[in-house]
Amino acid sequence: MKKILLALFVIVLAVIFLPDLLMGQVPPPPPDKPSQAPIDGGLAILATVGGAYGLKKLRDKKSCKSF
Repeated sequence: MKKILLALFVIVLAVIFLPDLLMGQVPPPPPDKPSQAPIDGGLAILATVGGAYGLKKLRDKKSCKSF
């Protein structure tokens, strides 16, 4: 009877105290903000080249209709 009571006491203590030991850790810090790429001259160059290409296509299309 004493062995069963001792085993039950150990199980109760383990159920009470082990969750506190397992959950007692500090959570990790949140990750840093991602670095953002600057939008500068490259985007302006691409927009200019795209606009020039579009104008060229429009002029070529208009010149083909006159023939």
